[in-house]
Amino acid sequence: MPARAQSPNLPIVRDAEIEKLLTDYATPLLKAAGVRSDRTEIVLVNSPAFNAFVSGRKIFVYTGTIVDSDTPNEVIGVLAHEIGHLAGGHQSRLRQQIDRAQTISVVTTLLGMTAAIASAYGGSSAGARAGTGLAAGGAEAAKRGLLAYQRTEELAADRAAVDFLTKTKQSPKGLLTTFKTLDRNIALVSDRINPYRISHPMPRDRIAALEHIAKQSPYFDKADPAKLQERHDMARAKILAYTGGPSAAEGFARKTKSAKAADYGRAIAKFLYGSPREALPMIDKLIASDPSNAYLWEIKGEMQLKARNPQAAADAFTKATRLEKDGSGLIQSALGHALVLAGDPQSLRRAVGELEVSLSLDPVNPTAYRHLAMAYGRLGDVGNADLATAEEKFHSGQYKEAKVFATRAKRRFPKDAPQWLRADDIQRFQLPRSR
Repeated sequence: MPARAQSPNLPIVRDAEIEKLLTDYATPLLKAAGVRSDRTEIVLVNSPAFNAFVSGRKIFVYTGTIVDSDTPNEVIGVLAHEIGHLAGGHQSRLRQQIDRAQTISVVTTLLGMTAAIASAYGGSSAGARAGTGLAAGGAEAAKRGLLAYQRTEELAADRAAVDFLTKTKQSPKGLLTTFKTLDRNIALVSDRINPYRISHPMPRDRIAALEHIAKQSPYFDKADPAKLQERHDMARAKILAYTGGPSAAEGFARKTKSAKAADYGRAIAKFLYGSPREALPMIDKLIASDPSNAYLWEIKGEMQLKARNPQAAADAFTKATRLEKDGSGLIQSALGHALVLAGDPQSLRRAVGELEVSLSLDPVNPTAYRHLAMAYGRLGDVGNADLATAEEKFHSGQYKEAKVFATRAKRRFPKDAPQWLRADDIQRFQLPRSR
């Protein structure tokens, strides 16, 4: 199921450049951990918080984690920790511990309430109070036991992270830097935090547990490659331009050592908050210095779309798709969108093909389905337009609306045709009931 459907309040954001960067960070770690990369997805969360977590086979990384990390190694350390949870099977064991804690809580509550009721019938107010206390105490003990277990697993993931970083010949210094930063951030309130009532160990405890083994790594002082640092700084500049506007982009430009990242952030801010026509020469200058960078061409395509030049946008996106070696469903979707906006029959037919390719690469992208529905609609293919809209609604978690369009689509296709069967699947879909 799509992350949005699982976590309705989680602001998921998609970006081909940043997703590729995080994938490149994670892939060697996943291999070292024995975790299949083709079954693991990295999801970007639009939030300034410094956070990451694992759910299912997904690693969620907050944009604030990237912005607040001065080096790639710091983010790589965070990913190594989360991969430690995956490799250790911590989620499944945590579910078992939760079930156990709930069982303990329920049993002690029932025992306590039984004692309270029996005492009340016997006229013993003291016994009734004791029974109620037993119920409350059992729940508290269960909760504390669960939190203690979680803290143990966090330390295990920290140690696994150092192991994965060493196996991939990367420094564990970034992991320590992160904990030291967190420790400084909570310094003023740490004396008011009860360490037995939190799910993660205190940062200073994690530093104490890791520092010795981290410094034993032969790669502890190894610096990130310059090219990777540049990609990291460009990602930070991009996030700040999108989320903080010109002032945030300019603030980053003044402090970064990368002139390219500074210019990149300024160009994106000008495109978003100023004039796309004025931003185009800025991005063209960057392209001239790095013509094989697919993501510079992608941004140029976005600028041309905003400037209402869909054919020029399609040309830029076409260049980006040819340069993106791994194949990005997001860039392919943007190309399809530009071709839909171009509007002539030839462009619309090409849009269908490009969007089908996009969905083969990224089959749960609601935006691509929406553009595909537009292309089919403008070509007069109502059945496929309704089916694409049903897919869009389904992958957005709007299941009721998805069923409406699936029902309409089924009427347009012969029974048991592939399109009819897919529409029937959507129509019959039921959300699993929670336990």
